[in-house]
Amino acid sequence: MRTPVKTNRLLLMVGLDISLTLLSLWLATQLRAWLPLGRPLGEQGAGLEWPIYVLAALIWVTTFSQFDLYTRRQTRFRQEARTVTVASLTALLILAGALYLSFRQVSRLQFLYFGALNVVLLNAAHALLFARRRAGELWRVLIVGAGQSGRELAERILASAAGEVVVVGFLDDQRAVGSEICSQLRVLGRTDQVVPIASELAVCEVVLALPRDAQSRALALIAELEPLPLQVSLVPDVLDLAWFMTRVEDLNGIPILRLRESPLDGPARAVKRVMDLVVSAGLLITCGPLMLLIAILIKLDSPGPAIIRQQRVGENGRLFEMLKFRTMRAGEEQRVPKLTDGLHKRPRDPRVTRLGRFLRRYSLDELPQLINVLKGEMSLVGPRPELPWLVERYESWQRRRFAVPPGMTGWWQVNGRSERPMHLHVEDDLYYIRNYSLWMDLVILLRTVPAVLSGRGAF
Repeated sequence: MRTPVKTNRLLLMVGLDISLTLLSLWLATQLRAWLPLGRPLGEQGAGLEWPIYVLAALIWVTTFSQFDLYTRRQTRFRQEARTVTVASLTALLILAGALYLSFRQVSRLQFLYFGALNVVLLNAAHALLFARRRAGELWRVLIVGAGQSGRELAERILASAAGEVVVVGFLDDQRAVGSEICSQLRVLGRTDQVVPIASELAVCEVVLALPRDAQSRALALIAELEPLPLQVSLVPDVLDLAWFMTRVEDLNGIPILRLRESPLDGPARAVKRVMDLVVSAGLLITCGPLMLLIAILIKLDSPGPAIIRQQRVGENGRLFEMLKFRTMRAGEEQRVPKLTDGLHKRPRDPRVTRLGRFLRRYSLDELPQLINVLKGEMSLVGPRPELPWLVERYESWQRRRFAVPPGMTGWWQVNGRSERPMHLHVEDDLYYIRNYSLWMDLVILLRTVPAVLSGRGAF
């Protein structure tokens, strides 16, 4: 959740980052003299000219601003540290290019000293600021509207920003004062009491989460809150839009919310496809002997083909044939809709063979899907490849999971696998689509390894 940062704190952060960056430069010159690894210094020594200090300060402040380090409040230190590190490395690359075109006398060792010191010092400083902020600087939020939008907003704050943002309660005209809405949060009064209640509780932000037919009321409340020194935010009562990839554009002063922005347009899709091709081809070559052995064991264990084809729904709703090692007795796969309740897989399915249980437990039955990835029908990471009969039961919002190719693994697998109800996989898939990044794909791939080896939730 984004919240405004107090001016004093903003100035402190900018000043601290500049000071530590300049200190890192100075310490790097000293280290270059004290630890002159490689070629000895010339007559000019390791000293830096003052324009380099000015250049570094400008690059660091600009880069850190672009990474939202001065406007976004992270709720987890791991996120803060990762952002600081990536921003620092980006600034280092920019500085390296600038020095190459101007002050080429700066030694490479000196630059490496500076980079290491800068990353360490800035992470340490931001860790201290993060700890101080978590200890005593809570952002107090009052939600106007206890309907679906208001309740979901409160639950998401409690789930993701509970250590830094506190919801003091709700204001609502349809529910009685004192009634509990969610997580012991109660209605504190009516919406026309927003000014006195916000002042009395010293809230930092008032969030208007009124129904869509109360637009005029929302405008009136915004006008009433204008004199107060607090942030006013608006949550439109269009929660279905949250499942779309959206982008806000300015059309001659009129904000336009563009829907159905795909997370895999342009370079992002190309990068993901290249990774799929390289990794799937490498795994097919590496795992080829294992796959051949599994196929032989399946044929020896029970009659029938070693590899089966199952119709699944792919990107944009296109049907494709997904490949899997057979784990059931021949012909039993067609009875899936009759023997499941549509919500859970059965942990002791009588149709599964002895070898099939082992293959399923460690996801070895899914190795042939590397061929689907190579063909472009699937990706290494993506939403769960769903059965057509289950897709027929989807509501309209659930079909948005087909905006990207299905994956061999995904957010659904590293957060519960088959022990979770099938319909909850859709929410996992939509979370992945809304938050897609190459970094997220890499994290999911790394988390898949222990998830598969543990065998938890796979049957």
